Amino acid sequence: MAVIQARWTKVIEAEILQRSSQIVSVIDKQIYIFGGELRPREPRDNNIHLVSLGNPTTLSTKPPSNQSPTPRVGTASTTLNDKIYLFSGRGGTAMTPVEENGGVWEFDPSTDKWSLLVPSNPTPPSIPAARSYHCTASDGKDTVYIHAGCPEKGRLSDLWAFSVSQKQWRELAPAPGPPRGGTSIAFIQGRLYRMNGFDGEREQGGKVDVYEPEGNLWSSYSFVSDGVAGPSPRSVGALLPVVVSNRVYLVTLFGERDPSSLGHQGAGKMLGDVWVFDVEDKLWTKVEAQGERPNPRGWFDADVLDAGSIVVQGGLGESNNRLGDVWTLELF
Repeated sequence: MAVIQARWTKVIEAEILQRSSQIVSVIDKQIYIFGGELRPREPRDNNIHLVSLGNPTTLSTKPPSNQSPTPRVGTASTTLNDKIYLFSGRGGTAMTPVEENGGVWEFDPSTDKWSLLVPSNPTPPSIPAARSYHCTASDGKDTVYIHAGCPEKGRLSDLWAFSVSQKQWRELAPAPGPPRGGTSIAFIQGRLYRMNGFDGEREQGGKVDVYEPEGNLWSSYSFVSDGVAGPSPRSVGALLPVVVSNRVYLVTLFGERDPSSLGHQGAGKMLGDVWVFDVEDKLWTKVEAQGERPNPRGWFDADVLDAGSIVVQGGLGESNNRLGDVWTLELF
C-alpha cells in the first residue's frame, strides 16, 4: 500500500457555526451547513450557512422560507446532480423523529430553494420509518440510500433506496446486525460501504460491511480494531471516499468511543484520529497529518471536497462544547 500523507488546514471559525448533529454538504467547493443543536435537544436554526472557499473565504447565511425544512438535529444529507438531499431527523418540543410520510427534502443551490419530494406511495410499509442519527449516500446517478438510525424506540439496520426521478422508495436487504445509530456509509465504484455505530450498549467496529446493489447482498471484511492495525470502534464519526494517486480509499475519522451516561445530552470520549482503507488491498493505514490539527470530536459532519480532500465541520468536543470550526484535510 502506498504511503498516504495528509495536511489539515483551518478554513474558518464562527460562533454561528457552533453546533453538533448537523449536516454538511459540498457542491462545487461551496460548503452548505444545515441543522444541528447548540444546547442539548434544542435545534439551533433552519438557516443554511454557506462557507465559500476562496481568497478570502466567506461565510453567509440564507434565512429559511416557508418551504424550508423545520429545525432538526440528527438528520443526514447527501449530494446528487448538484443538489442536496436529506431525510427526517429529530425535532419539535418532544424531540421525536420528524415524520414527513417518506418525503425527501431537496435543496437546489442554483435557486436557493427547498422542495419536499413526496413519494409516489407515501404509506407504510412502502416508505422508511422516520428516524434520527441515520446515514445516507447517493450512487451519483438517481438513487439516494438511507440506512439505520433511531426511530421512536430502538435502533434499525434497514437499507432503503429512493429514486429521485420516480419519487419511489425500495426496501433493500438489511445490513448485518446489530441494529445501530450513528453509523456511516459511503458509495464508491458501484458499492455501498458501512462501518461503526452504536447499538445501545457499545460502539461497533472491526468490520467493513459491503452492499452490492446488483445482487442485493451484503458481505463483510473483518479487521483488528485495536487502534494500531485498524481503527478502534466508534460511532457518530464519518466515512468518505477519496481517490489518491488513482487509488480508491475510504477515510474514517474522529467519532465517539465511549458514550456519555447522559446520552445525547452529554459528551463521551472523543477520537481525533484519521484512517484510510485501501479498497483494493483491504488494508488500513493510520494517517499522521501535517500542520495544526482539529480537536477530537464526535456528532460532527463531513463531506468530500474533491477527489483527494474532505471537509470537516463542527461537532461535540470532549468538554461537551459545540464546535464552530471548518477544516479541510488534503490527502496525497
